[in-house]
Amino acid sequence: MRHTISVLVENKFGVLTRVAGLFSGRGYNIDTLNVGPTHDSKLSRMTIVTHGDEATVEQIIKQLNKLPNVIKVQDFGAGESVDRELVLVKVTVDSKSRAEVMQITDIFRAKIVDVQPKSLTVEITGSESKVEKFLDLMNSFGVQEITRTGQVALPRK
Repeated sequence: MRHTISVLVENKFGVLTRVAGLFSGRGYNIDTLNVGPTHDSKLSRMTIVTHGDEATVEQIIKQLNKLPNVIKVQDFGAGESVDRELVLVKVTVDSKSRAEVMQITDIFRAKIVDVQPKSLTVEITGSESKVEKFLDLMNSFGVQEITRTGQVALPRK
């Protein structure tokens, strides 16, 4: 089962290493990891997406809570959070396909951020399912490069 875990930590040297070490040392896989500052410059938020059964995730949360500099740990269930991902994708285009790629980009409310003679770079943000559907459509044109931020999430309440 897939889980999104939010970890509020003190913005100090070594915290990311300890969190990543906890996962690797116990054989847990991290699907995505995103870290960034919060409104308080002393704190950062880590959003970790991982897979595991309830017992495994419960163990991860207990271990995270024991780490120094960890302030709060939340496991978001379905519908408990707002989540988004940012993706930049460079798509191969020619004079015939350029208009179609631009039209699909508009439909998905994505943004073209770079135009080259043989490619377009598109920025898309949204839920994982929206991003995946967009990327499936872009694959038919030819994806040259792609980079993803990984999921970020905040609680709804």
